[in-house]
Amino acid sequence: MIRWAETADLPALVEVELAADGMFAPLGIHFPPGTTMIEECDDPETVIVAGRPPVGFAMLGTVDGLAHLEQLAVHPDHGRRGIGTRLLDAACDAAAASGATAMTLTTFRDVPWNAPWYAGHGFAVLPPEEWGPGLTALVRQEHALGIDMEPRVVMRKDL
Repeated sequence: MIRWAETADLPALVEVELAADGMFAPLGIHFPPGTTMIEECDDPETVIVAGRPPVGFAMLGTVDGLAHLEQLAVHPDHGRRGIGTRLLDAACDAAAASGATAMTLTTFRDVPWNAPWYAGHGFAVLPPEEWGPGLTALVRQEHALGIDMEPRVVMRKDL
């Protein structure tokens, strides 16, 4: 069941995000210490979840006037069942319904369930000369946090 999050869902999503982030460890990718992205979210109206209790989520934002996928995470115990695809489709549908003409995201270029997966869902790499000031600042922030330890890309999908 794909639905909008409720305030009570947000704390449980921390475990989902941490478990999903753990999938990167065997690749040598470790995220900087601190709060998770979902812990920084205080508005359940920006989060779409799968399940009750939730086993995955998509967190939406806006960057440079376009919808931006802040985070998409599925608990590994529930992976490879199409949950990520349903969450991504719901996020794109919600963005289009709100009037957004495109969705952007940042992701790891070479991780199979990152850029290659998004490319299979209609996203294309956006070259730096096409980034707006918001995307440029976001990439710089990721770099400052150390998230760019593996090659990162910005991707975009027209809605």
